[in-house]
Amino acid sequence: MEKEKVEKFRKMLEKKLQVLQRELSRIGRINPDNKDDWEAKPEEWDKTGADRNELSDVIEEYEENSAALKELEIRYNNVKRALKKIENGTYGLDEVDGTPIPQDRLLANPSARTKVENADKLR
Repeated sequence: MEKEKVEKFRKMLEKKLQVLQRELSRIGRINPDNKDDWEAKPEEWDKTGADRNELSDVIEEYEENSAALKELEIRYNNVKRALKKIENGTYGLDEVDGTPIPQDRLLANPSARTKVENADKLR
């Protein structure tokens, strides 16, 4: 891929990484035991005066944040992976068969790891 295009994708990915970091920080925090892992932030609540409804709401919100965090973390890690690929010169190559990923796909999803037809082969 041409250097100009790669640089364009790098800028897109760096902006996306910043957005994802802000979103992750809003509902989670970096796991102190594993700097590559995010975990949902527990909500603050009055442990002494809380009734069952409050406790239920806190638990529900934590579960919702955990689910959202998992999706955001996947996207975050894919963006980081794509930036590493730019560094090592393999950006834009399908991880399944090594062929170039179409530019249209990369424009739609700069962190795409495969062509559309190979996307289900990574799972």
